[in-house]
Amino acid sequence: MSKSQQKYHVSLQSVIKTFDLEKLYEYEGEVKIYSMEVNRPGLSLIGYFELFDPMRIEILGKVECSWLNALSKEEQEQTLYNLMSRKPVAVIVTRNLEVTDAYVNTAKQFNVPLLRTPTQTSEFMASLISYLNNCLAPRVTRHGVFVEIYGEGVLITGDSGVGKSETAIELVKRGHRLIADDVVEIRKISSGILVGSAPELLRHYVELRGIGIVDIHRIFGMGAVKLSEKIDLVVNLEPWEVYKNYDRLGLENEYMDIMGIKVPQYTIPVHHGRNLAVIMEIAAMNHRQKKMGFNTAEEFSARLMERSNSSSDEDEDIGPIEY
Repeated sequence: MSKSQQKYHVSLQSVIKTFDLEKLYEYEGEVKIYSMEVNRPGLSLIGYFELFDPMRIEILGKVECSWLNALSKEEQEQTLYNLMSRKPVAVIVTRNLEVTDAYVNTAKQFNVPLLRTPTQTSEFMASLISYLNNCLAPRVTRHGVFVEIYGEGVLITGDSGVGKSETAIELVKRGHRLIADDVVEIRKISSGILVGSAPELLRHYVELRGIGIVDIHRIFGMGAVKLSEKIDLVVNLEPWEVYKNYDRLGLENEYMDIMGIKVPQYTIPVHHGRNLAVIMEIAAMNHRQKKMGFNTAEEFSARLMERSNSSSDEDEDIGPIEY
């Protein structure tokens, strides 16, 4: 297993608690899961272990258990022995299917966690894979503030003291939700999805210079905070530079690259008197409109071109003026 695969893990106990799994065998020690992938060991049960990966959770569904239960006692024991001796990280039986003593005895012999769920196989596998993808996803941390505005995950970046936390507080007062302040942990859930959250130690806290650390969920209630959200937009705050040429129409597309994914970005100049909370709301709503296929800047530009062409045609129709 590579170093990148070893970096993140989730405990089997967390999986058991999340999915309310029944322990058929009380395994010993702490078990850590490093692989996002799970496996239904159909080929392994008939003796093919060429590409068997013990780091994957093995799922025994109706097909596998029916096949095992159709074997003689000796054949079943030998088949389960061959599987458990490879020491998979865990074996989970779905649909609350009955298991024989051979399951428990071989699991105990090799200290392999043997668990059971009442959920159907396909449904359980889909939920488990989604859970593992979230827990084991590659991640980075960024300095910034992360808020949900009208359902859009907005990552606010900028130098220290530019007003990120104050803007977040104002947004919370206006009914939006805080996810992270100062440090944002970003996970790459899939090839096109980034999810941001706060480190557990900093969750729900905001630092305001001159006041100190404040607990948002205690001051504004649990409706003012959220554990995680997809990152839809980045807004970078920077001090206003008088001679800098800022985009005034919105025709220029700017992106921030985060773990190989390009996230749309706006650069907002900060100046005395600007209501940054309102600007953030407009940015979020404008971005949502773009995702729905409505681009105001392009529409406005097209109307200008149409008016310009129309004016040119009218000039041509006038012709020479005779006196």
